[in-house]
Amino acid sequence: MNETVAERVWAIAEPLVTHEGLEIVDVEFRHESRGLVLRLYLDRCGGAGGVSLDDLTRVSRQLGDVLDVHDAIPGSYNLEVSSPGINRRLRRPDHFRRYLGRKVRVRTAEPLDGRRAFVGVLEAVDSDAIVVGSAEGSHTIRFAEIAQANYEAEA
Repeated sequence: MNETVAERVWAIAEPLVTHEGLEIVDVEFRHESRGLVLRLYLDRCGGAGGVSLDDLTRVSRQLGDVLDVHDAIPGSYNLEVSSPGINRRLRRPDHFRRYLGRKVRVRTAEPLDGRRAFVGVLEAVDSDAIVVGSAEGSHTIRFAEIAQANYEAEA
């Protein structure tokens, strides 16, 4: 149920967010201690310049109205609109392409080569998979196998 709601919200929100010069990085819909939470992570298109508090506030107000009109979420929920932070999540092939040559952290749903966590340089991205290189060698990971992936900011 939760993934379906997140996908529906992404489809409804994307035109509004794009019109504001922003992009959706991720959408989460989950049960937390205070009830259902719908969380959208937004960034400036192309990741250039970041997103401001004014941007987030404006989009949050508009988005709340649009979601209510579409009755996209059953029952009551808390809407949160946020920036993705420094170690932003990577979900779509175009998200990954922006971080080619940079360090990423990838967790797979099922073990690959005996492990589920991969940290290394993002070497390649195509429509089906990514390649992460580390001291142990290069690992090809299909998008369908990725549970979560993040850019790993260098300290």
